[in-house]
Amino acid sequence: MSGILRDRSVADAAAALWPRASASEREVRVARAAWAIVAETGDGVAGRTVRALGPVDALAAAGRAAAGSGAPPAGVAHGEWAPAVARWRPRLAEGARLVAAALETVRRRGLTLLVPEDADLWPEQLDDLGDHAPPALWVRGDPVGLAGLRRGTAIVGARAATAYGEHVATELAGDLSLEGVAIVSGAAYGIDGAAHRAALREGGLTVAVLAGGVDRVYPAGHANLLARIAETGAVVGEVAPGTPPTKFRFLQRNRLIAALSGVTVVVEAGWASGSLNTASHAASLGRPIGAVPGAVTSAQSAGCHRLLREYGAVCVTNAAEVGELLGTGSAGAPAAEIVDPRLVRVADALGTRAWRTVEEIAVSSGLALDEVEAALGSLALAGRAEREGVTWRLGAG
Repeated sequence: MSGILRDRSVADAAAALWPRASASEREVRVARAAWAIVAETGDGVAGRTVRALGPVDALAAAGRAAAGSGAPPAGVAHGEWAPAVARWRPRLAEGARLVAAALETVRRRGLTLLVPEDADLWPEQLDDLGDHAPPALWVRGDPVGLAGLRRGTAIVGARAATAYGEHVATELAGDLSLEGVAIVSGAAYGIDGAAHRAALREGGLTVAVLAGGVDRVYPAGHANLLARIAETGAVVGEVAPGTPPTKFRFLQRNRLIAALSGVTVVVEAGWASGSLNTASHAASLGRPIGAVPGAVTSAQSAGCHRLLREYGAVCVTNAAEVGELLGTGSAGAPAAEIVDPRLVRVADALGTRAWRTVEEIAVSSGLALDEVEAALGSLALAGRAEREGVTWRLGAG
């Protein structure tokens, strides 16, 4: 058994949080909480290990490997096991303290730790992420509505939105809410905030997916908005309370927004906007993508026009057209460069300025070295990655 599960402070925190659960049920919850802390978001090796062994035995296997013994589980290659264990080792060493603190925060702040074993509450569409699905969700608010988000709509877009973009987002979210469609977004300034506020105004369900801990207010200016969302909907994250948001976690958060929702609509986005990353994840999951057109001279709409022209997105201008997408289950023919989720993960791991080795990209993306090398080749052919010696970065294309 993992040292984390044997730790007295962890056991006491778990017993205080789930007094009616059996010992084995608490072990599963603690193990999933531990994986959400030990492994970085979207870690595919962690996902395969948990799927192969279950969360409790997987945590024990990781602990043994960190101590220098034990072979990788079935489905995990030797070449990716050692780098993964090296990534996990620092957090495993602090695991008991980190897990106990996280569980205590959950109890003290009235949060919920939601796990796949919560059959009536867990949003099963997250399972479509496969090995990259989150081991658990940390929820501020009511988790009941999460199970019904498959028919929900993600509305995302630029932080520096124009008045036109905020108006369209407000109209779409408000009208969809009146039709009983849940609105999912990331609580950022601009389009995200407009969509959340419109859903709240119409009494609809809205869910905010954060890149950091759900007990942290980010952005600071949306403290009141996040509190209102938690009162009637849910604020959700895949990292433990207290965890700060980072650029990588924002990119990983986008896959949850796409996976939770039945359709993703991009209202305004620049040419290289993070909203296109959300659309890429939606395409890789076979979810429909809608894009709102703007003026051809508007830089804030360049990303939407790119989605329409290159990625098979459907032009949407009102809630009825979004509703049609919710009923189709198909976004048309997304471009090959965003269909393979491995390409998305490697592109996420590349920097625009810093040059990174294949090994560094593998650590960030959670992919095996040969998978990274194959993905880099495809990205280079598409002009999306460039090479200098043994290092890589995002291309200008």
